[in-house]
Amino acid sequence: MSLLDVIEVHGNGQTRRIELHAGDLTELSPDDAVDLLILSAFPDDYIPTRTSLIGSLFRMGLSVETLAQDKAVDLRQSFSCWMSQPLLPEYAELLNFKRILCFEPLVRGAPPDVVGDIFRALSPFLGDEPPIRSAAMPIVAAGDQGYPVAAILDPLVEACANWMGIGLPLEVLKIFTFSEKSAAEAADAFARLKTGLEPEKRRPGYEHDVFISYSRKNAGPGEELASILSNAKLNVYIDVQSLDKGAAWQPHIFRALDNCEKMIALYSPQYIESKICQEEFNIAWTRAREEESQVIFPIYWETTRLPTYMNMLNFTDCREHDHERLPDACSKLVASLGHAK
Repeated sequence: MSLLDVIEVHGNGQTRRIELHAGDLTELSPDDAVDLLILSAFPDDYIPTRTSLIGSLFRMGLSVETLAQDKAVDLRQSFSCWMSQPLLPEYAELLNFKRILCFEPLVRGAPPDVVGDIFRALSPFLGDEPPIRSAAMPIVAAGDQGYPVAAILDPLVEACANWMGIGLPLEVLKIFTFSEKSAAEAADAFARLKTGLEPEKRRPGYEHDVFISYSRKNAGPGEELASILSNAKLNVYIDVQSLDKGAAWQPHIFRALDNCEKMIALYSPQYIESKICQEEFNIAWTRAREEESQVIFPIYWETTRLPTYMNMLNFTDCREHDHERLPDACSKLVASLGHAK
């Protein structure tokens, strides 16, 4: 097992690491032990094939299929992943990891487009005990699923660096390659990514007071909120252009939210279904936990089944499409900013 390269990510006064290793993930030593192993699978398919990590784990006595029958949390419809229960102590000691996060990308899209779901899936576990501070993974979907190494590694590393930069409390991610050929490809791609990921420093203050996060299908109330807040002399960020579904929209969202003090989340069925809205919410959620402040101001616009961690936040109830309550919701946000407008 050898360390090939390291990318350091600086943000919020801390330095975190993305490491590229060559070696076998089933042979982690106690010195390389991590809290979480991330692996990938076809949807509901945990056959222990000869060439897969699932197969290697099975031959060591750990069945991913058995873990899948008693998931701790199933987030596949929202974030392409499910989290296992903690491993039995004998397996955790043998394998040197404590839980498994299984990435099943084909539930929501092509692996390169949704690989950032791995980090979105970790957001609801920020407050768990024991905390998840370290993880190891292969280059997911580049084995039996057949995707090129660089096609996965590029969006994977970029998404990880973005999440670490805003405070996702993952101190180290160890990415493993197994064969000499994949190690050479990964090392070239990793070196190129390292050059492009220069650390960014947060500027003092914010360019905007509030970011409005809404589904494009709720553009009407989103623009109405923008109008009310602008009339209250707030500097409002609202993205009225449809973003691509690929990886390119992620840096756009990170930069925009990093430059806004608060965020309105306009809850609706379409909001829950939107990949971009989920990304915006989880970035703001992570920032709020890191800064220990109220960043998100939810407005419940249309009844839907809210994920537990969304339902935990106090919201202004504007169901069903109660336009008359929108000014009240905005006045609460204006008051929270704590400076005259």
